Amino acid sequence: MKARLAHRRALAADPTGQGVWIAFGGVADQPWLRLLRPGFRHCFAALSDEAGWTVLEPLSGRLVVARLPVAAGFDLPGFYRRAGLRVLGPFVPGEPAASIGPVLAPFTCVSLCRALLGPGAPFAITPFGLFRALGGQMAETAPRRIFGEIGNNS
Repeated sequence: MKARLAHRRALAADPTGQGVWIAFGGVADQPWLRLLRPGFRHCFAALSDEAGWTVLEPLSGRLVVARLPVAAGFDLPGFYRRAGLRVLGPFVPGEPAASIGPVLAPFTCVSLCRALLGPGAPFAITPFGLFRALGGQMAETAPRRIFGEIGNNS
């Protein structure tokens, strides 16, 4: 499906386009978040364009949209990585698409990030599921040992 006329004009007027970066992290500030994997209890999006950065952060009970007062060339993904978050991107935002009816799903941090990626976004329910579906890799520093040391059956 083609983008609506207003969206096509906006895309044509902006040849550099936007980039979507998805950041993952978080601690359990809500009791029910403790059920999620540590380090993947929240995700949010940062949009880059030629004018700078816009952050979209869904919080409990509200959505924060902020245009950051930093230079357009500022390395925001690097800043987030230095702060201990895992960051994936850049992704190209998905084009608008018509749907048969309203989506009957809760508004979560994952649903916001998937909406920015467009209708081709991978299915995920949790932040860790979205991280894995977008190709994120977990860096393991040491092999996992389930039953003690390798070669030791005790």
